[in-house]
Amino acid sequence: MKPWTPSSLNSGKPRYVEIAEAIKADIGAGVLSPGDRLPPQRRVAQDLGVDFSTVARGYAEAVRRGYIESFVGRGTFVKAPDALPERPDPRRALEEDPMMNMPPEPDDPALLAQMQKGLEHVSANLMPLLRYQSVTGSPQDRAIAADLLQANHLPCAPERLAITPGTHASLYAILTLLCAPGSTVLCEAVTYPGLRSIAARLGIRLIGLAADRDGILPEALEKAVTGHWPAALYLNPTLQNPTTRTMPAARRQEIAAVLQKHELPLIEDDAYCFVAQEAPAAISSLIPDLGWHVAGLSKCFGAGLRLACTTVPQRGLMGQFSQALRSMHVMVSPLNLALLGRWIEDGTAAEIQAFVRKAAAARQALAAEVLQACSADADPLAFNLWLTLPRGTSRAEVMGRMATRQIGILPSDAFTVTGQPEEAVRVCLGGPVSLEELRGDLIALNDAVTRKDWLG
Repeated sequence: MKPWTPSSLNSGKPRYVEIAEAIKADIGAGVLSPGDRLPPQRRVAQDLGVDFSTVARGYAEAVRRGYIESFVGRGTFVKAPDALPERPDPRRALEEDPMMNMPPEPDDPALLAQMQKGLEHVSANLMPLLRYQSVTGSPQDRAIAADLLQANHLPCAPERLAITPGTHASLYAILTLLCAPGSTVLCEAVTYPGLRSIAARLGIRLIGLAADRDGILPEALEKAVTGHWPAALYLNPTLQNPTTRTMPAARRQEIAAVLQKHELPLIEDDAYCFVAQEAPAAISSLIPDLGWHVAGLSKCFGAGLRLACTTVPQRGLMGQFSQALRSMHVMVSPLNLALLGRWIEDGTAAEIQAFVRKAAAARQALAAEVLQACSADADPLAFNLWLTLPRGTSRAEVMGRMATRQIGILPSDAFTVTGQPEEAVRVCLGGPVSLEELRGDLIALNDAVTRKDWLG
């Protein structure tokens, strides 16, 4: 094993990037030679006095760039010079929108290497995958996706399944089918901002429903249906964005009964279904003739895939839905579909899910430790928390105090459909942020929320 410690870590870049670049620099300087085995990550973390996850992420970044390679049970080794690729395009490195609710990113070198092998497999069929193909995925793609849904307790017949370019695309297409301009759609009073933007674009009126901690109230739904004659109900009942709450089975059955009574379509946005482990059965499964179920893949496998699995009601609407998608998007990306299919078949998808769940739980535990004095809704598997601010502290103040921090914070205004926005913010815990960096931001957030003598 090569005795080695990264040097020159004062560039101002994120520490994990500095570690990856130090590996590259020492390879170029001859300090590290092809075949050298790097020391264990924990030893390097001790030598540098940093968190283990920072070094793990640095190694993972070096694997991603092709400087080193990792083997389970053997260790991490320097690659041969002719195997070293060009550095990643700096125009694409570290691009992210911290305001989005991103999952924790895999940083295990072995898992990253396995994910990259999926790309190598896909590249063997590159030219066919660059051609025009089915708007909703090939029969093989849909069968593989149905297997993924089945493995996550979301049974679906492949003939009712359409694969789309993401949840947003599915919602847009569904709403164009169900709603004319001026139509009304019911939803939670605090809901996904993407629905608000789509509704505004299509000229759809949103009405938020009264709710308790179990979700929208059945009596509020009943009253709104008879009073507004809506075109549909939109719900995000599992790890709801932004409150992180999950609607229990009994409430789901009550909501399904009201929808069945009035034959009102349901649009069920199940963005976190591949993260949640013990969520009740989807509401749409209780009303198969009325329910649209959108299982997004962004919150587990990466937003860059732009994929979602949409189950169409049994009423024979697949043709109309496909036409709506074709008019807006032409087709789902065959390249992205092939990569997802490979990950599902070789077990990588299941490993990504396991990592995301474990990492989300670790981040929620850290947030609970640091923000003990704050009032927040949270779930061990959510990537965010919904922070209710104490009396005398406004969301505008907190946003201003945290403006220079990397952590993503959105005020309640972005989510509020009905009534005055409450003094609350959504705090995102995922994305390309190490636990060490997140701890620092959460400490700053705790000060911003609780300290009355805050000076900036």
